[in-house]
Amino acid sequence: MNWIVQNLWLIPALPLLAAGIIALTPQKGRVRGAALAIGSMGISFLLSVWAFAHVLALRSSGEAVTQFFNFRWFQFGNDWLSLGWVLNPLTAVMLVMVTFVGLLIFIFSVGYMAHDENFTRFFCFLALFAGGMLGVVISNSLLLLFMCWEIVGLTSYLLISFWYHKPTAAAAGKKAFITTRIGDLPFFLGMVWLYSQTGTLLFYNNGAGCLEPAALSHLLAQTTPLGLCAATAIALLIFCGAVGKSGQVPLHVWLPDAMEGPTPVSALIHAATMVAAGVFLVARVYPLMTAHHEITGMLTTSAALQVVTWVGAITAFFAATIAVAQWDIKRILAYSTVSQLGYMMMGLGVGGVAVGMFHLITHAFFKSLLFLGAGSVIHGCSDEQDIRHMGGLAKTMPVTFVTYSVGMLALCGFPLFSGFWSKDEILHAASIWNISHIPYFLGAAGALLTAFYMSRQVLYVFFGTQRLSPKSQEAEHPNAHGPVHADAASHGSGTPHESPAVMTIPLILLSIFAGLLGFVGTAAWPWFQSFLEETPLKLDFAAFTHGGLLPVMFTSSVIVLVGLGLGWWFYGRKPIESDDAPDNLGRLAPSAFSFLGHAAYVDALYGATFIRLNTLFSKISDWFDRWVWNGAVKTVTQTMLGFAHLDNLIDTHVVNSGFDEGCEGVSTGGRLLSLLQAGRIQGYLKIIAGALIVFTILLLWKARI
Repeated sequence: MNWIVQNLWLIPALPLLAAGIIALTPQKGRVRGAALAIGSMGISFLLSVWAFAHVLALRSSGEAVTQFFNFRWFQFGNDWLSLGWVLNPLTAVMLVMVTFVGLLIFIFSVGYMAHDENFTRFFCFLALFAGGMLGVVISNSLLLLFMCWEIVGLTSYLLISFWYHKPTAAAAGKKAFITTRIGDLPFFLGMVWLYSQTGTLLFYNNGAGCLEPAALSHLLAQTTPLGLCAATAIALLIFCGAVGKSGQVPLHVWLPDAMEGPTPVSALIHAATMVAAGVFLVARVYPLMTAHHEITGMLTTSAALQVVTWVGAITAFFAATIAVAQWDIKRILAYSTVSQLGYMMMGLGVGGVAVGMFHLITHAFFKSLLFLGAGSVIHGCSDEQDIRHMGGLAKTMPVTFVTYSVGMLALCGFPLFSGFWSKDEILHAASIWNISHIPYFLGAAGALLTAFYMSRQVLYVFFGTQRLSPKSQEAEHPNAHGPVHADAASHGSGTPHESPAVMTIPLILLSIFAGLLGFVGTAAWPWFQSFLEETPLKLDFAAFTHGGLLPVMFTSSVIVLVGLGLGWWFYGRKPIESDDAPDNLGRLAPSAFSFLGHAAYVDALYGATFIRLNTLFSKISDWFDRWVWNGAVKTVTQTMLGFAHLDNLIDTHVVNSGFDEGCEGVSTGGRLLSLLQAGRIQGYLKIIAGALIVFTILLLWKARI
């Protein structure tokens, strides 16, 4: 076995080790902390490239591409619980993406967090998160994946609420943690059920893994009371975990609030890694999702994939509508992320692993670029996040503007940019889906809205007149001692400025990938799809004419241009000059704009239903605890105390009194008898004389009678 396969564990272990060392580093050790985090991520990236090259070599040699290393962890009874890691095309692609994008975000963070007093702690959490995410990627065991999955959940809480002294940040961290745990509970139940049915949680184990034909055949033979086969039911339970992590409807509410964390956190967790973990999970257990097709050869879409498709399509459209009416630059991108994650899920459902994962990879680059670009804007505008208070930044922040525009066009799916190729793959697959065409129309409508809200954002931020208020305001990352944003003092509040090179260089690198990465997955040269699906690769320009692809591409391009045109019509024709001017779309449909601006009142709905119901249950539980259970305990306690008092009364006034009286009588009798035993002869003679006198009198009395 190749060295890199046996030692694949080093890739997540290095950031985890760095996190442990940084945790022991004093807060003043800023350089050491950043160097350890960036250095560990850099070495992990090099090892990931080595692993990727090994998979390429295996493909060229014709050997089995999927290789794994399993080991026994611990024994219970006669059974061993095994863990392991796997290297295949899916793992290799994700490793390179996570380590490369993560490395750039780590470097960007050096500049963005330069003046934060908890700089060292921030890099500790970043390294811990990266280690957990990389552990998810390499796991050949659903149990190991779940353990790393929870590390990711923990660190997301730590990073989202990094500025814990801000009530909104603390609340956002708790909201993210609790919401994702709601999805993780059925995920855990599905994992337990899978183990009970197959006796293993290893994905691949020389034919004995839970994703291999023997186990899948057994799962198909088992049915639930609802009529679903065990494979479908388990797949849906696992999918619940993906819904929570990837912010799908109805568990999407945590992701927009998570923008309370530092902007590099948004780029790392909510663009390239954590939220993509749910999509990756579905791709990893895809054989379970399609078990009936794999075993029986049926061509219809499985029930599990139908659920994945519908949830993804609804999420893609719903989140895009909300993004239209947001004012916070990061919150717009957050809802955009929710929408794009919906596209990925829809792609997995209608097109397969390669279709969904292609969009995941391209999205990782252009959305990380957009979040970091937003961070650069926030940094340059002295922590302003409301797009109404920006404007005219194209002149003062040219590098940020150009790179942000590339990311925006890639996100919109503008022709030839990376998002164009990956999004069109999804729309094409949805257009020929054998169940329904509704997901295609929802996806197309979402694409129109994406182009509209992104053009709205760019026009508000980079064009028009400068509207940044010249006032001192609390920094995006305040602490107990007041504002600490990088360069806030040197550049002055209200004066936009370009970010330093440590921040702009990652933007430039990401923009190159955001613009060009899509060419590895075109219909004419589908290298990415061929790599993941392990199929032969050939250059064929005629593929554009197959299966109605050209009409979909043309329609998609028109939709994007229409969306961009509508954005310009509403916000670009007349430059935005005032920060208190009403939104043009809001003036056209104020009720709808307000509804969307409040995120369709989903949080309010949850607050009025589930949260209120939970509060009611907690009050009922408290009442039962205080008056029923505690009352029962107090009743038993008082009863026992009553018995104790009664026992004390009987013991004191009955038992003790009777015993004491008896003892006193015995004592008195003893004293009287002791008088007869004084040991004096004179006394004895007196008693005898007295007795004789009494005896004589009795005899005389008797004789007289």
